[in-house]
Amino acid sequence: MQYPKEHMALLKKTVENLSRKCVRRRGLVNQILLLLLVLTVCAILYNKVHNVPSSLKNETVDLESPEEMEEEIPIVICAAAGRMGAAIAAISSIYSNSEANLLFYVVGLKNSIPHIRKWIENSKLKEIKYKIVEFNPMVLKGKIRQDASRPELLQPLNFVRFYLPLLIQKHEKVIYLDDDVIVQGDIQELYETKLAPGHAAAFSDDCDLPSTHEMVRSVGMQNTYMGFLDYRKQAIRDLGISPSTCSFNPGVIVANMTEWKHQRITKQLEKWMQRNVEENLYSSTLGGGVATSPMLIVFYGKHSTINPMWHIRHLGWSPDTRYSEHFLQDAKLLHWNGRYKPWDYPSVHTDLWENWFIPDPSGKFKLTRPES
Repeated sequence: MQYPKEHMALLKKTVENLSRKCVRRRGLVNQILLLLLVLTVCAILYNKVHNVPSSLKNETVDLESPEEMEEEIPIVICAAAGRMGAAIAAISSIYSNSEANLLFYVVGLKNSIPHIRKWIENSKLKEIKYKIVEFNPMVLKGKIRQDASRPELLQPLNFVRFYLPLLIQKHEKVIYLDDDVIVQGDIQELYETKLAPGHAAAFSDDCDLPSTHEMVRSVGMQNTYMGFLDYRKQAIRDLGISPSTCSFNPGVIVANMTEWKHQRITKQLEKWMQRNVEENLYSSTLGGGVATSPMLIVFYGKHSTINPMWHIRHLGWSPDTRYSEHFLQDAKLLHWNGRYKPWDYPSVHTDLWENWFIPDPSGKFKLTRPES
């Protein structure tokens, strides 16, 4: 049987087209196989180089170091011109007594920042993790009543504790310390202080440690609200706070930043600062100066407590009254609140403070001692 020539020509053309398509498809298949082979070889080489066990190939591997996984403990300390050695000694004592993952926020005014940075970077403290934070004193404009009796209490850095959430952004929990302290325990223990639900901060109550009561009585210190607020003023009486209520000292604070912001603590503190400017509700002639009083008002009945051994204070209240050496050895934190600082003379228990002091590489800050 013979087919028409035109049919044969069409059949031949169709066969040729199919042949060309098959060749192209085989070429494409070959290319895909080659690509898969290359990827397989790369995967084998990657596993060998990185030494990944086969049992972990389908699991998420956490490659962070143990230190990166450890919770960071933020500690806020002010470094004021004229007493910068205090901050250095405090940081030195904290760092030397803890293996925790510490981050120091060193707060200063613009003109003092180069000095503190040089001091840290040119001493053994160059190993610490720290951030320098500049405090703008303009936030205090119109909020501080001028008082000549203790002008040092009116220094801008004395109010840094009011503005913690504005300075420290990423942390849920923060420790604030006055610069005139040294730490003899592991600061992580203080950081683990439990705050009750709804409390923005924990402080050490002034009536919480019987061992300090004799010291308080002997030098005539106040440990109640009567010693900090002027109860002759109607605004204070309207608070409904008994004048015999035990006070607290805000030189050591463990703060919850979420609660602090939620309760608008900074705004509340600023409100009482402004009222004091207008009505003179408290002053530095009273027991706690101008920073403690608004905190006593705002945190009344709404704060947790710190282990009293984590805030042994009044070491700077008198140059003649001393604690027993045994008692101080057991203390976790010592605070020279008062006029008589351990870098000046006269003062008490200066040896305990000087153990942690690091001399100023620039020579600007010098200790005051009898022989000098």
